[in-house]
Amino acid sequence: MEYDGTAFFGFQFQPAVRSVAGEVERTLSQLLQEPVKITGAGRTDTGVHASGQVISFSTARSFPFERLAIACNSALPDDVSVRDVAIVDERFSARFSARSRTYVYAILHRKDRSALLAHRAYHVYGTLDLDRMREGARHLIGEHDFRSFCGMLPEGGVTIRNVQSLDIAESGEYVRVQISADGFLHRMVRTIVGTLVECGLGRRDPATIPAVLLAKSRASAGLTAPAHGLYLAGVKYLDGYDSYAEPPVFTLAR
Repeated sequence: MEYDGTAFFGFQFQPAVRSVAGEVERTLSQLLQEPVKITGAGRTDTGVHASGQVISFSTARSFPFERLAIACNSALPDDVSVRDVAIVDERFSARFSARSRTYVYAILHRKDRSALLAHRAYHVYGTLDLDRMREGARHLIGEHDFRSFCGMLPEGGVTIRNVQSLDIAESGEYVRVQISADGFLHRMVRTIVGTLVECGLGRRDPATIPAVLLAKSRASAGLTAPAHGLYLAGVKYLDGYDSYAEPPVFTLAR
């Protein structure tokens, strides 16, 4: 699935506000004529987008599933859509069967802000040294306790995660930050990006990142980058399936 997170209060269903899960469950329940609850691979926050979200659900109803994507897209609102549909083993869970997740963050690096990209990329003005950002990012790759980069502790309080890759590249007026890990904490990617931006702007020494990890305190890390620059771009599974799709903000810039 993909969605524009601007007008959603996050992915998770909330009875009093608009959510991605709420819209999808409503649509599926209407099509299948039974109550449907979905599981998402990533619980994205308010304002966060997705180009490669994966959901799973079970149904007892018969339906021509080769037409389910078309049926959903005809009924869903314009800011959420289905890319593909597959029938899977009943033990499959979009969340718990995931091997890794990939997020991409878009930074618009130029002097003037963009009205058209106000909800698509984080505008950063000033000299941004990508080598300093990469130096800081190097210390975050591997298995670490990311408590310092966590907004809200998860159930159970375990904050150790394995970051498999963290790449920073320039693409025209954009800086593209891509991070893959076995799992993510609340606002982890946004806090990592905000901290690395501080390194790039010369406000933080990249060599201090190991100390930030060791501090295990949110106060030791940098700012939390805005939600609107973040995209859940892909999820990998043990069977080799990868839902990755490049966020359109970058493909349109080429």
